[in-house]
Amino acid sequence: MPKRKNTFSSWRRGLAQRAVHAAWSWVQRTGSVTAEHPAGFRFRSLGEATRLAFPLGTVFGEPWIRIGSYCIIAEQVTLTAGLMPDLDLGPEAILRIGDGVVLGRGSHVIADTTVTIGDDCYFGPYVYVTSTNHSYDDPHEPIGKQWPRMEPVEIGPGCWIGTGAVILPGARIGRNAVVAAGAVVRGTVPDHAVVAGAPARVVRRWTPEDGWQPPLRTPAPVPIPDGTTPQQLRALADLAEDEVAKLAALEPEG
Repeated sequence: MPKRKNTFSSWRRGLAQRAVHAAWSWVQRTGSVTAEHPAGFRFRSLGEATRLAFPLGTVFGEPWIRIGSYCIIAEQVTLTAGLMPDLDLGPEAILRIGDGVVLGRGSHVIADTTVTIGDDCYFGPYVYVTSTNHSYDDPHEPIGKQWPRMEPVEIGPGCWIGTGAVILPGARIGRNAVVAAGAVVRGTVPDHAVVAGAPARVVRRWTPEDGWQPPLRTPAPVPIPDGTTPQQLRALADLAEDEVAKLAALEPEG
């Protein structure tokens, strides 16, 4: 025989769930860091409308971290300048993040020497960028006790860095490059290139003379026209496929 449902208990559970979600939303809003937030004053600069989501990852060396405007730093992102907190790293910022950058959840950017991320770069979750690597020159000394190697890292504007990619010291990634998920990048990546693998290699590239080589296998997405309303999009979603095909075949006005 099925058990009778306790309506009062279900009501209390629902109320408790709503209260927990409301409280957590308030904590996230209140704990996030912006230029107006007291924690934002510790950074070398923190641009307009930039937000570091709560809960933060490990963040230290803020006086040597410069973050541009309109950036989204997702939850649990680690940003560090220097090998450890409370070091004097000189007069200039060493971790420089441009405008409009998105760092996905759980990503790490470790700047023991200069790391530069250009404008409008998008990172997937759990990307790891570091200017420092362990050395193992001395076979008799534990690797963790040997002095690390440091080289600057530069990621050009407009890049897409896929989930789980690793950017190693000395990497120079050009403009509008794509780093595939899980790729391990060191050395130079040219402009308008797609790299994949470990170590990462160029698998596709665009040049003015030849376009994309190898050619793209799918057509470019068509942006939604300016001025399109949500109501129009909902109406389009309700149309049958043959009706959509007829609309697509119509000649544009003018």
